Amino acid sequence: MQELLTVMRRLRGPGGCPWDQEQTYETLRPYLLEEAAEAIDAATPAELCAELGDVLLQVAFHAVIAEEEGSFSYTEIERGVVDKMVRRHPHVFGDQAGIDSSADVTRLWQDIKARERGGQPRPLQDQIPAALGALERERQAQKRLRGQPALDPDQARRALKEALDTADHDEAGVVAVLQAAVAWAQAAGVSPELALRSATNAQLRGQQP
Repeated sequence: MQELLTVMRRLRGPGGCPWDQEQTYETLRPYLLEEAAEAIDAATPAELCAELGDVLLQVAFHAVIAEEEGSFSYTEIERGVVDKMVRRHPHVFGDQAGIDSSADVTRLWQDIKARERGGQPRPLQDQIPAALGALERERQAQKRLRGQPALDPDQARRALKEALDTADHDEAGVVAVLQAAVAWAQAAGVSPELALRSATNAQLRGQQP
């Protein structure tokens, strides 16, 4: 990582690359999203390795910009995430008892996050990144609004059929059907965002000459 940071400092420094020197947090946002999406879509371990390297490059790029501004450093990024992982896993690094399942871990994680905020809940709109795909954002919104347990798969499928049967042929009708489809996918334990991305990628690959 230090070698990567050194490369980025050279690119950003005097006599470096004009394009790299012009970049800011804002101009790099689309690249960060793109690299993360390409990592998600990686079809082989070799592709995943390369795409994760591109994601790491974006971390280094942002860190060097922050270093130049004097706002934070890569060391602070690394230290912060290490401390957070230790702090939020007291059942592993501390003496927290009674954590026997993934559901227990999730509840503990949320409790610790709430305590870190002084017990103040984050507004719902701040809990779900706006840059997520629309299907994933809707899935997370439904999960938080509906709570647990999720709909039964058969119930969700009936709700989807009803939405299809009653929806008008306009934007509101399409939205109602999409929301019902996301609820059905969630009830079936399927990520609608990843499933559709995978199917679309397969379809496009099949059309290549």
